[in-house]
Amino acid sequence: MLPPLTVVIGGAASGKSDFAEEIVVSASSHRLYIATAQAWDDEMRAKIRAHQDARAAAGWRTVETPLDPETALGTMAEDEVALLDCATMWLTNHLLAEHDLDAAEAALTAGLAAAKGPVVIVTNEVGAGIVPENALARRFREAQGRLNRRLAARADLVVTVIAGLPLTLKGQLP
Repeated sequence: MLPPLTVVIGGAASGKSDFAEEIVVSASSHRLYIATAQAWDDEMRAKIRAHQDARAAAGWRTVETPLDPETALGTMAEDEVALLDCATMWLTNHLLAEHDLDAAEAALTAGLAAAKGPVVIVTNEVGAGIVPENALARRFREAQGRLNRRLAARADLVVTVIAGLPLTLKGQLP
């Protein structure tokens, strides 16, 4: 059984989402997928549609919510495991909307605490690259780093995925 909160972190195209889906599928046949991406262009719309179709075929219940995953967490059944993919898109959405990031994180934290079953959160590691050249990108990188640290501190299990290979940083995989 998965612990109450698992964080899966990795770089772009590292395999983190695939790994997170695998552990959720292995934990329960009752799965809630909380998707935070927004379709900004045709490529993203096509990617989202492909993911929606694949999840529907695999029996996932999906809630698309770019800004308030805590509402979706509140709909969890006691036998469900939730996958929130991903905290990075969620943070980006709030940053671009110029929302209060501390208030948004407080709402997310309350939603996680109230979840009726295990939650797996996917997030990106963005701090291993060069210093971004513009202020918004630097603000995002700093906010993402702080969010990742706070999520990891709350989590029972933290796994990083590099080149498709999981490495447990905290806790123990079931």
